[in-house]
Amino acid sequence: MQPATSVRTRVAALVALAAMTCLVVGLAFVAFAFFGDIVVGLIWLLVFACFGWLVLTRRGLVRVLAVPAALLGLAALLLQLGLGGLLFLSLLFGVLTVFGTAARYAVRHDHPTLHSVTRSASCAPAARTGVLIINPKSGGGKAQRFNLLEEARRRNLQTVLLEPGDDLRELATRAVVAGADVIGMAGGDGSQAIVATVAMQHDVAHVCIPAGTRNHFALDLGLDRDDVVGALDAFTDGVERRIDLARVNEHVFVNNASLGVYARVVQSKCYREGKLRTWKRMLPEMLGRGAVPIDLQFETPGAKTWCHAALVVVSNNPYQLPRLGGAGTRRRLDSGRLGIMAGRIKGAGSVAKMVTLGSIGQHRRFGGVLEWSLPEFEVRSRECVAVGLDGEALVLTPPLHFASLPGALRVRVSQHSTGVSPAGAAVSITRRDFARLVRIAANRPPKAPTPA
Repeated sequence: MQPATSVRTRVAALVALAAMTCLVVGLAFVAFAFFGDIVVGLIWLLVFACFGWLVLTRRGLVRVLAVPAALLGLAALLLQLGLGGLLFLSLLFGVLTVFGTAARYAVRHDHPTLHSVTRSASCAPAARTGVLIINPKSGGGKAQRFNLLEEARRRNLQTVLLEPGDDLRELATRAVVAGADVIGMAGGDGSQAIVATVAMQHDVAHVCIPAGTRNHFALDLGLDRDDVVGALDAFTDGVERRIDLARVNEHVFVNNASLGVYARVVQSKCYREGKLRTWKRMLPEMLGRGAVPIDLQFETPGAKTWCHAALVVVSNNPYQLPRLGGAGTRRRLDSGRLGIMAGRIKGAGSVAKMVTLGSIGQHRRFGGVLEWSLPEFEVRSRECVAVGLDGEALVLTPPLHFASLPGALRVRVSQHSTGVSPAGAAVSITRRDFARLVRIAANRPPKAPTPA
């Protein structure tokens, strides 16, 4: 029998439905009443995007001349909007925020959503020998701020502090060989990937403690990234499930591997000291006039060979890009597939087209960006390839063979964690999500799938 939906969840669904209705009606009215102003605004947006690209990718006189042209486009766009337009956009953003927040709450606490996550998880016994490796410098010293060392010892966990010069893989392997049946890592995503690799190889459970800077892996596991101490409960009162890992050649990753522009920039020795300065210096070298195209070749779903992509991102399970609230996160970590996004830019006109189409929700019409998924993927090149692997800079020898590792990792999270990632609770202004919110508000069970 379907459990009764809580009052809070039903109210959240009603608020989201009201906000969605206001958004649709408001946008329809503006599109009809101010169509000409919208067209002119899009033209100025195109001008701003076109010359802004030249500012980023050119040097010398071209950059100097492009700066006032870009500023002119931005100023004209703001003037075209006027005070009324800016107020409307502010109101639109506010209603959109209300819609996204209420809808995510309703979907996140909806019983079918929770069941879809927990059906593959099972209650796990307390760790017999739990080991937590702590990077004290990660996240600007999160471990110290949350008194993680004492909190771990209070739960009878063995702790290992990562010191400068230590080999994290060796420390993790040593802990498992010594008898650890659950091993955790308090650090960033790069450290999580190393410890997860060891846990996979020895078939022991892994616990992710979000003590890094961004903690994307923890977010997609459905953890509260602000509850660092609460994540320790996975050792003593947790649920366990199997998730995928991914591999490029011999390197395992938990989030993604980035090739192209971003990967080359993070290779720079100056990147950590001055990120904006490094981007400003390197973009003209990679994407400006006369730049040597980035040598990446691969097959697209249509069996066509793509060359010279400016950016390729291969993720462990596909990222969700278009839906509200879940952009840049993954709905599942157990699909057994890689997510692939590739983009190439042929000049300022191409950028202007991409920005303009994106502003009206038609980004998929831009032929310079492709998204798809599959279990394996290969990238070829005539030279060594710079790779950003879970935020760590590497240079690998081609061909780069990517593969999903289905169910490779036993992962534990605390029982008080929802286990639902932002993408798992994301919604958009579509007929399907409208029907979903109506069902939640009315406390109706989802329709059973039609048998084949």
